[in-house]
Amino acid sequence: MTDDLDQLLRNLHLTTIGEVLDAEVAHAQQQQLSYGAFLARLLRAQYHHRQETALAWRIKHAGLPEQWTIESFPFKRQPGVSAKQIRTFAELDFIGKAENIVFMGPTGVGKTGLASGLLLKAIQNGHRGRFVRAQDLFDEMYASLADRSTRKLLNMLIRIDVLLIDELGFINLKPEQTNIFFKLMEERYRRRPTLITTNLEYPDWHSFLGNKSLVEALLSRLRHQCHTVRIDGPSLRDPQG
Repeated sequence: MTDDLDQLLRNLHLTTIGEVLDAEVAHAQQQQLSYGAFLARLLRAQYHHRQETALAWRIKHAGLPEQWTIESFPFKRQPGVSAKQIRTFAELDFIGKAENIVFMGPTGVGKTGLASGLLLKAIQNGHRGRFVRAQDLFDEMYASLADRSTRKLLNMLIRIDVLLIDELGFINLKPEQTNIFFKLMEERYRRRPTLITTNLEYPDWHSFLGNKSLVEALLSRLRHQCHTVRIDGPSLRDPQG
């Protein structure tokens, strides 16, 4: 490859083509490919690289604590969950329908792993996603009041295709945080799905969110288009054998 061609490919941000060009030229000569087939192979290599780079960027910015996958989840060790149901969720129909999924159960049963696996599956299929622990989310909400950036924060969270709120439980909240959380769920309602993991049944949400009428309105929206997965099984963190 000439220096001029190398520089042109760099200027056009086609560096992957530059990396494979010599090998592809040799392949084309050996296989006697047409110009069109040769060009298609070069462009396909560049396209795949960009897809992989975009996926890596989406995964990084989603904030997943670990790359849990549905395929690697130990369903045999967790009889409290239906593998068939989870694999149906993994087909991602819930995204287009803006259906929420709430995973309920005690600590260690795999709620975060299942929800994170679904989030990763969504990201791998081109959707924007974000993982956030409930405590961090409510801290962000409270901090936004100080610099009046609440609307900006909400707009950012509303645009996320699949939002995962992890470990929603007994948190000491101020009324302002409850109000912002309600606003978030209200504006995502029927627009984009939210995944939630929690160790609380719905009636217990009044205890930490307060404001009974607001919580009833929140639950009405959350549960209207929602799958609730209750996991009543052993802890996956117990020592094995």
